[in-house]
Amino acid sequence: MTSARRSDEHSRQAVGITAADLYEGLAIPPLDYDVTATTVVLGALATRDWRPMHHDYKFATERNGTQDIFLNTPNQAHWFERFITDWTGPKGRLGQMTFRMKRSVFPGDHMRLTGTVDRVELDDTGCVWAECSVILTANGEVATTCAVRVAIPADHDDNPWSRSGDRWVPNQAA
Repeated sequence: MTSARRSDEHSRQAVGITAADLYEGLAIPPLDYDVTATTVVLGALATRDWRPMHHDYKFATERNGTQDIFLNTPNQAHWFERFITDWTGPKGRLGQMTFRMKRSVFPGDHMRLTGTVDRVELDDTGCVWAECSVILTANGEVATTCAVRVAIPADHDDNPWSRSGDRWVPNQAA
C-alpha cells in the first residue's frame, strides 16, 4: 500500500489539538508510508531539485554509488512538517525544525515517522509551545532524526496563526 496510514486516534485529532491535550512524553501517532520511485521523483520536482541522483537510476547507482535514487533534503523536510501538522491539526504552526540525515531513503523502503513531546511551555506572549523529537525510519533503521518546536492553540479559541510581530517568537525559549 502506497498511501499514508494513521491510527484511529489521529482521525479523532484531525480537528486539532490544544494545550489541554499535551504532556511531556506524549507519543505522537505514527505515520507509515511505502516509498516509491514516484515519491522520490515528485518530491524532487516539487522542490525544483534537478540533480540526477533524485530521478536517474543509472546516475544514482553508477556515478554516486548508491543503491537507487533517494529522497532529497526538502522532501524529507516535507515529511516532518506533514507528520507534525497532521497531528496538531490546522492551527498548529511550526516555529523551528532541525534534522540530521543518517542514511538515505530509497524506493521500496517502508518509511515510518514517530514522535514524542519532550517539553510543553508557555512563552511570555501567551503562546503554547510543544518541543518534539521525531524519528524517520526506513525499513526499521533510523534514517533521520528531527527536533521540532510547534505552536499549539492554548484553547479552541486561540490560533497561533493569528500571532505576528512581538506575539510570534518561534525561536526563543520561554
